[in-house]
Amino acid sequence: MDQKLIEKQLKCVQSKMLDCLSETNLSKLLPGNKNLLGSGKMLRSRLTLCLGNANGICDDVLINAAAAVDIIHGASLLHDDVIDGGVLRRGAPTFWKKYGTNGAILFGDLLVFKGLHLLLDVSRPDLLEELINMSTEVCRSEVEQELILRGTPGTWKECEQIARAKTGALFAFAAVAGGNGSKEQADALREAGFILGTAYQLADDVLDASGNEAVSGKTLGTDNKRGKTTAITATKNAPNAPREYIFKLLADACELLAPWPNLHEAWGSFADKTLIPVLKKHLSAG
Repeated sequence: MDQKLIEKQLKCVQSKMLDCLSETNLSKLLPGNKNLLGSGKMLRSRLTLCLGNANGICDDVLINAAAAVDIIHGASLLHDDVIDGGVLRRGAPTFWKKYGTNGAILFGDLLVFKGLHLLLDVSRPDLLEELINMSTEVCRSEVEQELILRGTPGTWKECEQIARAKTGALFAFAAVAGGNGSKEQADALREAGFILGTAYQLADDVLDASGNEAVSGKTLGTDNKRGKTTAITATKNAPNAPREYIFKLLADACELLAPWPNLHEAWGSFADKTLIPVLKKHLSAG
């Protein structure tokens, strides 16, 4: 993984994200809200760039796809903070605390469509359908968690299914965006992304339950207050060693790409250098 190249491309991704509002008067909100777009860990963008570079995908596709997925992820955080009552995001006040719930919901809605629009400008028509499908999965799982499962501990299977759709779906898109567009490769990358995102969400459940807000930079403890089904509450049929299970998921995801040595190596490098340090920090909180 050429880290210097990825950092250079990330700057282009950040610029693309900020430019998406340049033709509206809402762009004036961005300088005062540096925790909104183009900040954070940008794990989904990094995954797209890492895989795409290994696959020889052109920069225009990679940068637009990476910007699109992180814009939609940012929109989901705007909505999540309203739902959960979170007051801290990436070390700064959340958007709704500054502009109200109406403003946060409406701005998040706008960002979703701005993110999708970026994929009209690239030569991969499959990616627009992919992002629509994966964004739908995120919304479906959030609705299920809020309206069906909230107030119950849930089973481990239910918890894992929520994690797979809620967080895994956008990682699945990010992985597919780094592929060459073939069905065989897309199917493997999509499933690997779903598994990776599941592992990330399970670790994030642990962070929410026992992490440090000052270190994490976001409001914690909301899952328990709102009665959400998470890896902490869903003890029925849970693995005996959840932390080991999470890291096994990562290994399983990587093995799906064994038929493509270049992608297998890039995926392993992303996991080792970028994702695993984040997960270890989350899990050490518990």
